Amino acid sequence: MKQGPQALFLASPSGGQRFALFHPAAGVATARGAVLYIHPFAEEMNKSRRMAALQARALAQAGFDVLQLDLLGCGDSSGDFGDASWTAWVQDVLLGVQWLRQQTSAPLWLWGLRAGCLLAVDAARQLAEPVHFLFWQPSTNGKLVLQQFLRLKAASELLGGQAKGVVQALRDQLAQGESVEVAGYRLAAGLAHGLEQATLTPIAPAAGAQLVWLEVSTRADVAFSPVSLQSQAAWQQSGYALHSQIVTGPAFWQTTEIEEAPALLEATTVAMTPAFISA
Repeated sequence: MKQGPQALFLASPSGGQRFALFHPAAGVATARGAVLYIHPFAEEMNKSRRMAALQARALAQAGFDVLQLDLLGCGDSSGDFGDASWTAWVQDVLLGVQWLRQQTSAPLWLWGLRAGCLLAVDAARQLAEPVHFLFWQPSTNGKLVLQQFLRLKAASELLGGQAKGVVQALRDQLAQGESVEVAGYRLAAGLAHGLEQATLTPIAPAAGAQLVWLEVSTRADVAFSPVSLQSQAAWQQSGYALHSQIVTGPAFWQTTEIEEAPALLEATTVAMTPAFISA
């Protein structure tokens, strides 16, 4: 009988190894689905590790095979963050899918958090099979993600009274193909440019394709932003069966201390299990 979780390294065709953690489905003869977790950008990954692990375990207990993957230069994978490009990260996602496909033929889910959702969509465009999506607090526009990241440098410079023009200077360096240093991370031009061009544009779905879109808020009465609603409508119009919900919880990907959002864990498991029963 399969036991989990299982730590492993995947050999990348482009060189080096990618660390992964596999949570095999528990209590079922055949997995309900094959889920690949795609982590968020830079420090958000570290802040989110506990939540990702808790959800992976919960989904495994619900009968899903789940693979957590560290992208090139992140976590325990080989390379440095400054070595990464957007194209390399997309290839890492495809590598994770390929490994999952060697374990199971169950329906495929790409689970992204924040900018990980953008990566999930870009990778799915290159897959010759149906894909279901689980989006946690999705970033709908990579340009905004990059802008917010570069502003971290401006914020640190502001303390020294030198913030003026910092973001534009960083953009100029990236445009010239140079790397920049932001909040302890070396950001290569190839990663910045790919992220900036990424959008959460729907891909053509297969029949019965599911999209679970979940966000968290510390307020119980909050509604989806107009940007989120517009994107959700686009996915629905493209043919995806949408389940969208806002649950109460902290913005764990950016809190000072490591936080948990139990309501998000429960909502995710509940939303995905019926999706497979009806798919």
